[in-house]
Amino acid sequence: MEMQKNEKLWFKRKRYGWGWTPASWQGWLITALYVGLVVGFTLTVDESSSPTDVAFTFLLPVLLLTVAFIRIAYQKGERPRWQWGKQSEDA
Repeated sequence: MEMQKNEKLWFKRKRYGWGWTPASWQGWLITALYVGLVVGFTLTVDESSSPTDVAFTFLLPVLLLTVAFIRIAYQKGERPRWQWGKQSEDA
């Protein structure tokens, strides 16, 4: 799905490295929800948790959340590419 020219980006390409950074309130909201849910799933694990409990109450949900987060960032943001610093206008 290609973004229309008049649609506001939720995520901008990072200046250094590969990936995105939030660029609008929607991007910040999605990022905050992601972090909050990961922290919430972290709190479900303790020393008495079995490996199966850890897999199904932490690892699997965090994996699915991460895939969803990356998909949203890819659809609502600039196309990612490796870069190091500010790009010139003609690049």
